[in-house]
Amino acid sequence: MFSSAFLETTRSPVVRYAPSVSTPTLEVFGLAAPRELAFREEHGGFSLTLKRNCSISPSGLACVFVALAVVVLAIGIGFAIAGAWLILPFAGLEVLLLGGAFLLQARHATDYERITLERDRLKVEVAEGRRVARYELDASRVGVEVEGSRVTVREAGEKLELGRYLDDASRKVFGAELKKRLRY
Repeated sequence: MFSSAFLETTRSPVVRYAPSVSTPTLEVFGLAAPRELAFREEHGGFSLTLKRNCSISPSGLACVFVALAVVVLAIGIGFAIAGAWLILPFAGLEVLLLGGAFLLQARHATDYERITLERDRLKVEVAEGRRVARYELDASRVGVEVEGSRVTVREAGEKLELGRYLDDASRKVFGAELKKRLRY
């Protein structure tokens, strides 16, 4: 249907730099709304927070769960009153399983990676669930590698993967920008 030239041009992301801002933007598939990597400039360094793409907050998810639980239990009670009492235990089981699934989703809804460069130190904070890990690396000895769709930071035998919450095209832009900023 489409020519190979068209497909090659639409698949390649275009990185644009605005004249007065050092924030790279990313256009994928020719879309008009570019994605931005918001490197916040701070005292000669930068700060970048990468978060999981979450469409609902944990409190919003709790409200949805309560609404669904009330509806399911009301239907179960209605059937129990009508004489089909065996529906009620299964409605309770459904609410328990739904609550477990929502709990797993809510636990990781606030995961993030915070990358900060200040005073020749690269600080990385990774939050996954309830666990928060902090890494501090010497920025002058850090090596950034972009291998396929992975961005890794290495220093003195320590290896750390970054950009887990970005899509492949954004991860490549992030890796190139991180490499560029660590060289200055």
